[in-house]
Amino acid sequence: MSRRAVVLFVALSLAWGIPYLLIKVAVEELSPAELVLARTVLAAALLLPVAVARGAVVPVLRRWRWLLAFTVAEIAVPWVALGSAEQRLSSSTTGLLIAAVPLVGVALALASGRAERLSGSAWMGIGLGVAGVAGLVGFDVGGSDLGAVAEMGIVVVGYAVGPAILARQLRGLPGIGVMSLALTLAAVMYVPIVLVGDGVPSAIPSAEVVWSVVLLAVVCTAAAFLMLFALVAEVGPVRATTITYVNPAVAVVAGAAFLNEPVTVWKVVGFLLVVTGSYLVNRQPRPAGPQPVASAGAAQPVDCR
Repeated sequence: MSRRAVVLFVALSLAWGIPYLLIKVAVEELSPAELVLARTVLAAALLLPVAVARGAVVPVLRRWRWLLAFTVAEIAVPWVALGSAEQRLSSSTTGLLIAAVPLVGVALALASGRAERLSGSAWMGIGLGVAGVAGLVGFDVGGSDLGAVAEMGIVVVGYAVGPAILARQLRGLPGIGVMSLALTLAAVMYVPIVLVGDGVPSAIPSAEVVWSVVLLAVVCTAAAFLMLFALVAEVGPVRATTITYVNPAVAVVAGAAFLNEPVTVWKVVGFLLVVTGSYLVNRQPRPAGPQPVASAGAAQPVDCR
């Protein structure tokens, strides 16, 4: 891995590991819907002009139905459910539960008949991942928070369905065009939701909340997707997916360092089981012969945050 790839990998690990901390701070004063609206408006304002300048908008609009489906699955539903869950769960716990996304992705592929035959190690990985999630829910989450865990289930399923749509129905399209338009669509969806459900805010949020929203939109969304495209160009889409195994650890460290969230034994055990299980499930034997390098500008099935 080149030095540039290492820098991109580390930067993206941080950018996609700290959203749970920032969301936890923001939902102290903003509703989950207000947070989604603010985040998508700011991120879309940054990415859409770049997409237009690169001519990446029109090709995506030709598949607007699948773009809409991707927006709902990857952004509109999961982001509001995540914000709602973080009103009751710690940021580190939500980050760890999201580490189960690769496991759900395999389960959906099996259910749809699109998955390849699983090896013994892959089945072992599914077992380890399930055990890790069960440990987190059973020993690290109180009974009164099971509703929030259910919301995290919605987030995990959405984050598994979104990349599947990206890989199959939006494949070959400019990645920045897909993401900028998806963020724009989500913002448009949430304007009436916020106005009808929450109304116009009566007071300006605190500086801490404002900075959390700005960092979420600028660093964790707009800049992160640009870094993702650059990382895919450096190492390819398959190796770039290993970023999903680092994000939960960053979430735990950030929660402990900035919010004084406890790092329990079950968080550590659950993290190790879920990440190991996800790795075993998604590990593929290296094919013989040279492999084609994907275009950095094309939409790739990489987990998006």
